[in-house]
Amino acid sequence: MPNKPTSSRDYAKEYKDFHGKSEEIKRRSMRNKARRKKGLKKGDPREVDHKRPLSKGGGNSRKNLTIKSRSANRKKGARDA
Repeated sequence: MPNKPTSSRDYAKEYKDFHGKSEEIKRRSMRNKARRKKGLKKGDPREVDHKRPLSKGGGNSRKNLTIKSRSANRKKGARDA
């Protein structure tokens, strides 16, 4: 029989602590701005890909953005296109 953890995790607190950080709010805002620029609506399964990743100094200019499937975008990761 598997061992039961002695204390339970507070997932709501972990979620709030991570998503409430100022740097995470800024990243989410930049991702949402890129989606609006390319005309992607809520629920659209595609994602905006940054040819030069934000983490490597890329921006949200139209020439740096492309639309890709979720799997293709996640496969690429933070590499330059």
